[in-house]
Amino acid sequence: MAADSIFLGASRKPDDSYQQAESLLLKFGNRHGLITGATGTGKTVTLQVLAEGFSQAGVPVFCADIKGDLSGISAKGEDKDFLVKRAAEVKLDPYEHSASPVIFWDIFGEQGHPIRATISEMGPLLLSRLMNLTDAQEGVLNIAFKIADEDGLLLLDMKDLQSLLVNVAERADELSAKYGNITKPSVGAIQRSLLVLEQQGGTKFFGEPALKISDIMRTGTDGRGVVSVLAADKLMTNPRLYSTFLLWLLSELFEQLPEVGDPDKPRLVFFFDEAHLLFNEAPKALLTRVEQVVRLIRSKGVGVYFISQNPLDVPETVLSQLGNRLQHALRAYTPREQNAVKTAADTFRPNPDFNTFQAITNLATGEALVSTLADKGVPSMVQRTLIRPPSGRIGPLSSDERQRLINASPVAGQYDEMIDRESAYELLQKKAEQAKTEAEAAKQTDEADSTSGWTLPDILGGGKPGPRGGQLRGRQTVAEAAMKSVVRSVGNSLGRALVRGILGSLSRK
Repeated sequence: MAADSIFLGASRKPDDSYQQAESLLLKFGNRHGLITGATGTGKTVTLQVLAEGFSQAGVPVFCADIKGDLSGISAKGEDKDFLVKRAAEVKLDPYEHSASPVIFWDIFGEQGHPIRATISEMGPLLLSRLMNLTDAQEGVLNIAFKIADEDGLLLLDMKDLQSLLVNVAERADELSAKYGNITKPSVGAIQRSLLVLEQQGGTKFFGEPALKISDIMRTGTDGRGVVSVLAADKLMTNPRLYSTFLLWLLSELFEQLPEVGDPDKPRLVFFFDEAHLLFNEAPKALLTRVEQVVRLIRSKGVGVYFISQNPLDVPETVLSQLGNRLQHALRAYTPREQNAVKTAADTFRPNPDFNTFQAITNLATGEALVSTLADKGVPSMVQRTLIRPPSGRIGPLSSDERQRLINASPVAGQYDEMIDRESAYELLQKKAEQAKTEAEAAKQTDEADSTSGWTLPDILGGGKPGPRGGQLRGRQTVAEAAMKSVVRSVGNSLGRALVRGILGSLSRK
């Protein structure tokens, strides 16, 4: 097979005989793609074939394993009658079995290495989506992040954000005058959402050590790209966390990687399975930013491939940017399904040999309509294609097989233990206690002065009446003294605004 392309399978003539090999050119691998089709039509195998192809070409891959089946990519396949027959039909000769180099990841740390992000890196926009906040609550959260950035407060884990929200609630009147209305009910609602997120596993995801992007962009000693597989079967019980996490990761790639233009092959390929979860009920502002990231990340050498059942799951503004398309069978029983088939058919460059609309409804399992970008970036004419069999195992690994690979992983031990270094929670606690001690000492001094029977002259004015009609110096409340001490102290030591990127995540350039 050609070294500059990935062999996908073979297109068929109207009489179902072999026509020609169908491939995806590596130089257009960063022009994004779409894999769609109904359940059971072969999308997972197609994803595996693409992931193996990119890995073989030296391109790192990141993908989510929704059902556990994709883990088989890390094991050598076996000769089975239907696989051997498929290989012969597409003229794949020799048909060789091989295992791809894989690193397993898991937000919960059960089926792979723990994968984490900090609160600061996630940013207010994505956190608001994750917690399903209202516009008013999102506004308060943005103010909280603004204050943390200005005061240099590191937000690493959930207790950091919780302590910051307590701080904001106590200073609500003061901050409202500067940033806009901050109500305690809004802060309370955010805190309740944080509690729900904590119960759903947020404490395991938010913290350090945070994922290094370089660890999902590895190549092996043999030159093959490492496939990072995210265990997502348990994660899918919280679809909002799943989609927000993948969007954060996409945002991190966009913010951290330099511009490379159009390389000979992608620097990384990112598969976004169950893509409808990203776009369902997403606010317009978020959709606009997702569109920007998808459009611009291509020049960073990253290809994004969306996988979903229905092409209508992806907004038109994003759909128009997906150059490589593999369409498995769709059913057309209801009006919406018929509309989906029509939408899918209309996105392909027509082939005079068959009716695209009818072909989509008649495809067999393992068949797909394929159109990739050809020379000069022009979409190829759509072809009814029999997808080649994968080189790795079709089906999941056993628990023992998975554990052996985790133990032998190049990142083994790097993410296992969570680190809790000094951040917003510790700083706010320390400064508040210090300010409280100072305020109590001042109060005792004032009480001693007042019981002595003497008062100081009111030189500057503005004090409170003393016991003999004089004026005591103006005093702050304990809370006011504590808060001002915190802001002054933290601001002096760390006072710099952090820079945030297109999706509100912390930019670490």
